[in-house]
Amino acid sequence: MEGKLIIFSAPSGSGKTTIVRHLLDTGFNLEFSISACNRAPRGQEVHGKDYYFLTTEDFQQKIKNNEFVEWEEVYEGRFYGTLKSEVERIWKKGNHVLFDVDVVGGVNLKKQFADKALAVFVMPPSIDILEQRLNGRATDSKEEIAKRVAKAEEEIAYARHFDHTLLNDNLEAAKNEAEELLTAFLK
Repeated sequence: MEGKLIIFSAPSGSGKTTIVRHLLDTGFNLEFSISACNRAPRGQEVHGKDYYFLTTEDFQQKIKNNEFVEWEEVYEGRFYGTLKSEVERIWKKGNHVLFDVDVVGGVNLKKQFADKALAVFVMPPSIDILEQRLNGRATDSKEEIAKRVAKAEEEIAYARHFDHTLLNDNLEAAKNEAEELLTAFLK
């Protein structure tokens, strides 16, 4: 069975991962697509649960072998992507694939899967609030946060390429709106 794809993208710190985790617990027959990356785990992240942590060499070999549905060099030398085997694994179980990906990956997935995909852009209330959220995480250096904030300004320009823009200025309202979007898409 080939299911559908639900894509959530946003600047880092917008709340997309919190919304995605909420949706996984709501009975929509969803399974999280675990992305591959070539960075080290942060905090309590676990290989095969949060990400597939690959070496740069392994990641580049998988690119050469055409093993990705999509991939992107999100920051210089920092690669993220979705393995074809991951989407196939989830569909074989009869589930829909739920993505938490960067904006370029989200746009690429939507282009590739068209009407089989719902693409949602999670919009932060403002860049200032986004920066406060990133600082509140206490997982990144000041330099990394500055890089993420600068990148966020570029990423927001991609919102127009998504099916829906979900403003996350109230987390509970954003979760409810996300549920409504999925209900309409999956029926």
